[in-house]
Amino acid sequence: MSDAPAAGPPQPPLLRISDVSKSFGPVAALRGVSLEVTRGEVVVVLGSSGSGKSTLCRCVNRLETIDSGSIAIDGVTLPAEGRALARLRAEVGMVFQSFNLFAHKTALENVVLGPTLVRRTDRRAAVDEARQLLARVGVAEKESAYPAELSGGQQQRVAIARSLAMHPKLLLFDEPTSALDPEMIREVLDVMTELAADGMTMLVVTHEMGFARQAADRVVFMDAGQIAEISGPAAFFAGPRTQRGRDFLSKILAH
Repeated sequence: MSDAPAAGPPQPPLLRISDVSKSFGPVAALRGVSLEVTRGEVVVVLGSSGSGKSTLCRCVNRLETIDSGSIAIDGVTLPAEGRALARLRAEVGMVFQSFNLFAHKTALENVVLGPTLVRRTDRRAAVDEARQLLARVGVAEKESAYPAELSGGQQQRVAIARSLAMHPKLLLFDEPTSALDPEMIREVLDVMTELAADGMTMLVVTHEMGFARQAADRVVFMDAGQIAEISGPAAFFAGPRTQRGRDFLSKILAH
């Protein structure tokens, strides 16, 4: 007879998307999408423009409402509105393709704002942590700079630090490098790869195949508002199971 402790009940996935549909007028952006993301997992969502991948990302923290289905964060269903939604949203960080920094605040102030306003963190502690996070993403020397004084890559790294300052359970990335010049893409992807290696749970919409190969635990390929296939990155890049996946990959890798 084993002396090992009895296993507890299985933990719910950190993110559970269940049969979610979303339309914009006559256009069905999402059609019955279901996906689970476990703690510490990096899931990369791929697909051509209009496949629904950014809409899915935006629905996870209710930047877009859903028509049907449900989304749960850490076992709690995402409410439609109100304080409960604000509390749950604070658990989910999001990094956009446009950096969305406050132009009139320095890099440091952009990072400090959320913890002090939303989490009521002591300002001195928030400033100390903000400096640590700016150092972590490689822009410590830019703490007094305003967004207009930063390169696109630096702005995006400040935006990542701002999200991390809220201690999110889940980080969403919606094409975070698409607005960057090619030489700046690598510096942002390096930060994201380090976060993945540190165990951050991430849902990443991107066209960066190198990041998907290197950092993803699973690749989700979307087509026409649906998940066409899910597999490990090695299997997907070796040979997608669907014809649409093969067509997508052949076009992407040809460039």
